[in-house]
Amino acid sequence: MAISLSERVQRVSLSANAAAKQRTVSLKQAGVDILDLTTGEPDFDTPMHIRQAAYEAMNRGETKYTPTAGTKPLREAVRQKLLRENQLAFETENIIIANGAKQIIFNAFAATLNEGDEVIVPVPYWPTFPDSVRFNGGRPVLVECPLEQGYRLTPEALAASITPRTRWLVLNHPGNPSGAVYSRQALLALADVLRQHPQVIVLLDELYEHILFDGREHHNLLNVAADFHERSLLVGGVSKTYAMTGWRIGYGAGPKTLITAMTVVQSQISSGAGSVSQAAALAAFNGGLDFLKPQVAAYQQRRDTLVARLSAVEGLELLTPQGGFFIFCRCAGLIGRRRPDGNALTCEDDVLDYLLENGVSGVGGSAYGLSPCFRLSIATDIATVEEAGRRIAAACGRLVAGDGQ
Repeated sequence: MAISLSERVQRVSLSANAAAKQRTVSLKQAGVDILDLTTGEPDFDTPMHIRQAAYEAMNRGETKYTPTAGTKPLREAVRQKLLRENQLAFETENIIIANGAKQIIFNAFAATLNEGDEVIVPVPYWPTFPDSVRFNGGRPVLVECPLEQGYRLTPEALAASITPRTRWLVLNHPGNPSGAVYSRQALLALADVLRQHPQVIVLLDELYEHILFDGREHHNLLNVAADFHERSLLVGGVSKTYAMTGWRIGYGAGPKTLITAMTVVQSQISSGAGSVSQAAALAAFNGGLDFLKPQVAAYQQRRDTLVARLSAVEGLELLTPQGGFFIFCRCAGLIGRRRPDGNALTCEDDVLDYLLENGVSGVGGSAYGLSPCFRLSIATDIATVEEAGRRIAAACGRLVAGDGQ
């Protein structure tokens, strides 16, 4: 018997990041020499004091169900973290813990969107944003923010995108996949537009807040526009800063009404996040950031290495990322060129396939709403980054101009 699938699930697709990763793993298992630059997962280990805290929690028997909104000690630690690191004052009741930032985002849209409600999503985007909107009956309004404007949303584009049905604006910085960062002035300009539309809530995804380059400091919308405190949801977690991707802990901080509704949603989806993971996250937030400086320096070295190599490749264009784990390349200049076998590169997928044949795996820009582009992760060792840049440059150097070029 054929199983009839819901319209809801057919609105979304399997993560392109996951698909690219699986393809790469399959090729490597078959013995193919592939450098994997698909995933934004730190290559550093979770710090020892965090792992030790998890071990001690298990030995104390902290392996039972947890409160749906998170353990009180962890929510208090998040509250203190936001005050200490971000100069933002929240009450513990304004904070929820979930199984990663993805669940926070899903909970928020599930709690607030009705059929046809609109969510403004700047492009390029992290794929979870538009698909979570679609899954919950909303309509993502995709606003292209090209390389020429630094992959950032402008006040003019924001104003033109808002309608009476707009419920949310998604603001992700440092950006995935772009690495773009908003200055205080840029945030103030967006706030000026949003003040004219009080029905719009702002989702602030700041998972990469501590992965910043060239001495930059992170600025939050709420730092420059305190009046948005009651109409914003701040999303964070432990996965990037603390190299804790597999521990699956994210948090949301926002108005009590919203957090309460998100807790109701979560109570019917997963209940509370894992007890041992919450104990580990508690140690992470309370343990300081002394370990992070050399890691950020390593990411910046990798960024500089790959940007220098790719910037010299004819046909590739890129913005030097100001934070995060990724290099986002526009490859329009390669379209129409011919491979050594005579076949033309006619689209983004052809470019990705050609690079894969030359031993480098990335993710196509279509996954992030902007083509023809591709994303490469620098969350891997410097030797891999250097070799990947060399392979890409060599492969592009073997392309020949096609007809009309």
